Amino acid sequence: MSVKKRIILSSDHADIELRKTIAKHVETLGFEAVDIGPMTSESTHYPIHGKAAAERVVSGDCDLGIIVCGTGQGIMMAANKVPGIRCGVCSDTFSAAMIRQHNDANMLSIGARVVGEGLALAIVEAFLSAEFEGGRHATRVDMIEAEKM
Repeated sequence: MSVKKRIILSSDHADIELRKTIAKHVETLGFEAVDIGPMTSESTHYPIHGKAAAERVVSGDCDLGIIVCGTGQGIMMAANKVPGIRCGVCSDTFSAAMIRQHNDANMLSIGARVVGEGLALAIVEAFLSAEFEGGRHATRVDMIEAEKM
């Protein structure tokens, strides 16, 4: 019996519905969705939620993360401040697969005001189905992770 990979999900207050839809889709793909909110539309700050999700990935509690804000940019920047996180914003399926295959991304960020629901789900599927290729890409990922380049 294999253990399901755990996928952490978070967003800001404006993007709850898309996050919940993504969480359901993640489950249909055979993963465990760990949704850490927020659960209400009360105004909140995306840096808090990007950091919280990133910390769960780095700790090993979750295998990968998916975060959502209006453009995907702000929450991605907050997540990338956590050492060990490699998060990219994707608005297409090719980029979502490539950040896993070539950059060993452990988090995906989506802009809810940039892509529609159908495309967002396809992006998630591309991200979760791709695997890191290693090889020459491992050297480059090591360079990203190094304190000094």
